[in-house]
Amino acid sequence: MTLIIVIAVAVLALYLVYAYNNFVKLTQRVKEAWADIDVQLKRRYDLIPNLIETVKGYAAHERGVFEEVTAARAKATQVHVDPTNITAEQITAMAGAESALGESLGRLLAIAEAYPDLKANQNFSQLQSELTDTENKIQAARRFYNGNIRDLNIALQSFPSNMVGSTFGFKAEQFFELAENSVEREVVKVAF
Repeated sequence: MTLIIVIAVAVLALYLVYAYNNFVKLTQRVKEAWADIDVQLKRRYDLIPNLIETVKGYAAHERGVFEEVTAARAKATQVHVDPTNITAEQITAMAGAESALGESLGRLLAIAEAYPDLKANQNFSQLQSELTDTENKIQAARRFYNGNIRDLNIALQSFPSNMVGSTFGFKAEQFFELAENSVEREVVKVAF
């Protein structure tokens, strides 16, 4: 009888260690995923001034759009998400700033349609290509982040790991979602 109790206690202890370590792993993956988003956003922020300067040479009278993009970029770079303590408010602020930046960038790129010389400019084409690549990487990083959030939240809601998670203070995280009225949610219009 004593052997059965010792084995049961040992199995329980091993499960607690496993579950705790799993929560640590999932939490670190969330932080890593957020760092991936942060890297890609920094890359985007670095490309924007070059893109603006290139377009300015062709469309100097579009000053309002340049100022809007510059202001949206400045606002987005000022939103800080602490990877060690990601909160719902931080994620919401970041999503809102990114949505505004995406909308203003869309207007900036639309200017190129009115200027065939700008569209043919090698520097503009390269910047536009890099920006498109960066946007794709940002989307992939967001999916990776949300996948890690999903795994963490499932572990926190599943029995019996939920008891271990709540005992040791692990908490559910919020998904990175676009604002309801975001331009990024609109259906892309393709015209040939």
